Amino acid sequence: MEIIKYCKALADETRARLVNVLLEYELNVGEIVQVMEMGQSRISRHLKILSDSGLVDVRREGLWAFYRASDEGPGRDFLNGVASLLEDESELKRDRNRAEKVIRERTAATRQFFDEIASDWDRMTSEVLGKLNLGKEIGKLLPAECDCAADIGCGTGDMLELLSKISSSVIGVDNSPKMLELAEERFSDDARMSLRIGDLTHLPLRDWEADCAVTSLVLHHLASPLDALKEVGRVLKVGGRFIIAEFDLHQNELMRSEYGDRRLGIPQEKMRGWLEQARFDVKSVTEFSVNMGLVVVLYEAEKK
Repeated sequence: MEIIKYCKALADETRARLVNVLLEYELNVGEIVQVMEMGQSRISRHLKILSDSGLVDVRREGLWAFYRASDEGPGRDFLNGVASLLEDESELKRDRNRAEKVIRERTAATRQFFDEIASDWDRMTSEVLGKLNLGKEIGKLLPAECDCAADIGCGTGDMLELLSKISSSVIGVDNSPKMLELAEERFSDDARMSLRIGDLTHLPLRDWEADCAVTSLVLHHLASPLDALKEVGRVLKVGGRFIIAEFDLHQNELMRSEYGDRRLGIPQEKMRGWLEQARFDVKSVTEFSVNMGLVVVLYEAEKK
């Protein structure tokens, strides 16, 4: 019986604590060890039991493995039924607080990485994209004109220039002060441009402020791309156009070590599912082969 399997998997304090954290965060083993303050071998043994039971999913990318509570199926139904029992336990609250701190430290490290390489970012991007003119391909999917366009994760501003050609006002958001500083140098004389620092999962935009939005090769850097997609859904008007450029799933570890990628791309099926959860209709999907064995996928979506 499934319920006996699930109850046995949770019949251990450490595994209950693990599920409590993984219901909210996707973490790798090293991060889980940091949160739980236990040895890696002990953590790995408990994660295997939870994974074998169907209560925890494992996402393997190259040399790394990431763990999160199961998103669907009977295991998720079971977790939904017991989640409320985990909310008020003081020790479990401490675990969640430590996990949140790990996420904050990871975000700070990512921000520092991009601050340090900001001046080389355009060159690095060009090395990866090769002959692909990504701005031109994105431009083909944008509306002819709109009142307000937003670039989510604008970096040094390549897409901002593209959006300024179709929009009365343009908003660029990034969490790297150095990236925004370089973007400001490019557009200091353009009164239509509003550059804002902020977390991509908590965008500094009002509800329904934008008519169209772009995010270009950004989501694979985030701990929770789905949260970022939902935020874009919040700030876009109904019927608004959303263009996403993202790497397809790959196994090139160099992208993690040299380019600061959190994920080795995003599978197309996963992206489609996330867009559906964020209340977008996918209108078209186009693939482009680029350097380093990578594939860039362009998604054209519309806010429901």
